[in-house]
Amino acid sequence: GVNFLSGGMSEEDASVALNEINKLDAKKPWSLSFSYGRALQASCLKAWCGKEENTKAAQDAFMARAKANGEANLGTYAGGASGDSESL
Repeated sequence: GVNFLSGGMSEEDASVALNEINKLDAKKPWSLSFSYGRALQASCLKAWCGKEENTKAAQDAFMARAKANGEANLGTYAGGASGDSESL
């Protein structure tokens, strides 16, 4: 497959861009994806803040971003999943 780096994009922008690439109705002989680190990490780290008591909130944030990116990889992401709108 082909993986794009999303450097400088927020996690939401990275998910939306991936979705737009994958919903294009064209012959794609390979999978198109992002290196998902950026599109997963900001809201998780913000929720966690390095505190054990925030582990569940960080896990929930991660699952929301993972679901959004799974949908974006299929070209079905509608946008608006909870996530950080700032780039790292």
